[in-house]
Amino acid sequence: MEQDQKAPSNTVAGAPCWVTLLSRDLSTAQRFYSDVLGWTYRDTSLGDGFCVALSHGSPVAGIGGLASSLQVAATWTPYFAVSDVDVAASRIRERGATVAVGPLAFHTGRAALATDPDGAAFGIWEGAVRSDWTVGKGSAPAWLELRTRDAAHATRFYDEVLGWSKDEGSALSPAYEDGDAVLRQDGRTVARIGGGAVPASADPGARPRWRVYFRVPDVAESVAAAIAAGGALVPPATEGAQERDATLRDPDGALFTVTRA
Repeated sequence: MEQDQKAPSNTVAGAPCWVTLLSRDLSTAQRFYSDVLGWTYRDTSLGDGFCVALSHGSPVAGIGGLASSLQVAATWTPYFAVSDVDVAASRIRERGATVAVGPLAFHTGRAALATDPDGAAFGIWEGAVRSDWTVGKGSAPAWLELRTRDAAHATRFYDEVLGWSKDEGSALSPAYEDGDAVLRQDGRTVARIGGGAVPASADPGARPRWRVYFRVPDVAESVAAAIAAGGALVPPATEGAQERDATLRDPDGALFTVTRA
């Protein structure tokens, strides 16, 4: 994971600290997200295959090109800050989940890519993080959302791995609302976990996965731009839902959601 930030940070352990897109064609992905979300890009120290996406000059996400030899689907993935990536990786394995890659060392820290017990991909990061990137603020995603088979089971897994409710009075406070687990950081909703996903579904959009929500001025305009740029609209789950948000598929198959919230 490349954050292009060397200074230490006081980011809360367990909080979302970055999102990345792995795509099979970096230049195509850059053009698509520039057309749909207005992003520009900055190179990183990881080489030509990686960049930081910017909105009005501020960081949004990391985008990297997948090696052609890797049989991995293009996907948006959230990373969560941990104080010790080795300990977190052990907790993941102990709870029946998988550490697929890493931990790997980077010049600013160490990372691992994992899947939870229902197959949703996520990352963990130990080290320096961006001081100008926080979910729910500025250019960062509006929030993250996990749709999974069993919300209560998934919440326990992430709580035990990431320590969301470890300390009373923590800056992170998970609570249940309308059947969903809602994670707040300093009063802002940064993540939600809800049920209803089907692990064996033939539709990738219905399988357990983390969704990344990006704010846009006009959802309909973003949908039209995505279709014109070679993407597609994923049908909304409920009638009228597209008025406030829409899930889109980029040309490489990665899913993301735009929202006016």
